[in-house]
Amino acid sequence: MKMELEKTAKVSLVGAGPGAKDLITVRGLKVLNEADVILYDALVSDELLSELRTDMPKIYTGKRCGKHSHTQDEINELIVKYAFEFGHVVRLKGGDPFVFGRANEEIEYVEAFGIPVSIVPGISSSIAVPSSQGIPMTKRGVSSSFWVMTATKKDGTFSQDLQYAAKSSTTMVILMGIRKLIEIVDEVSKYRGRMTPIAVIQNGTTENESCVVASLDSIQHHTSNIDTTMHGIIVIGDVVADHPSFFEEEVQRILHDAI
Repeated sequence: MKMELEKTAKVSLVGAGPGAKDLITVRGLKVLNEADVILYDALVSDELLSELRTDMPKIYTGKRCGKHSHTQDEINELIVKYAFEFGHVVRLKGGDPFVFGRANEEIEYVEAFGIPVSIVPGISSSIAVPSSQGIPMTKRGVSSSFWVMTATKKDGTFSQDLQYAAKSSTTMVILMGIRKLIEIVDEVSKYRGRMTPIAVIQNGTTENESCVVASLDSIQHHTSNIDTTMHGIIVIGDVVADHPSFFEEEVQRILHDAI
């Protein structure tokens, strides 16, 4: 009888891309198909997982709007446990692992056990999702930079970066801020004009993608079209005016004001 060789413990952190199954990198897909077990997050598409080997265990470790299947400490422990048990663990994260993905924490924990870690970058949703809606991050004569930030800090207060960015002319890309949308708008409105364009994009690059475009002044009238239980991306800045819906919004506003 031929004995199976013992597998070497190793871990790969792979970025799954912004949502659509075919926006993962070629290298990322190759590593997924070489895995012995996959630990995946909430933003990884079911369509991508369904195309992988059926004999490979796929374990959900996602976090979605306060509903966490595992704590971060538990996830760290699972990665190590399965690496020793199965061999090659792929930690699959939506977007890019290093954009608010807590990748460094996982790497430090895993390497402390002598397990090697490799990284496969992913297409970040912070850039790809606005692009899918035709919203550029930069535009000559309009915006020469963009700033990607989280809405709040660990203690629930606003990150000071939000204020710094609002005071500038940069394109603001805000992640993990859907549930505090109106508070964010109120804060940014202290430093930018009320007609500054804003877009809220959810389910980016998928068939269910939705995009609400308005101004800081009018976004509160569109909250019924935004699902606060879902992740999303907020884009604030004059580049959002490139979206055709912004022109329609402005026409409606002008007609309303004229009545």
